Amino acid sequence: MTWKGFSNYSALMEAELKSLEVKINQFVQLCHRQRTENIQLRQQLAGATSENKHLSEKINAATNRLEALLNQLPGNK
Repeated sequence: MTWKGFSNYSALMEAELKSLEVKINQFVQLCHRQRTENIQLRQQLAGATSENKHLSEKINAATNRLEALLNQLPGNK
């Protein structure tokens, strides 16, 4: 390989390495965004789960009160 050919080869390799570097940086940024979104979604899920549990408890309490009231009506004993 002559110096001229080596220079050409080196330039091509540099271009490929630069392209690979750009792609790796994009991938790393995507991973960071995905990790941040994942954390946010886990927090939202925890909040929704907690709210769901609270609302279920309220529904059960209301159901129990209604059943108690229904049992106090004449003719339901």
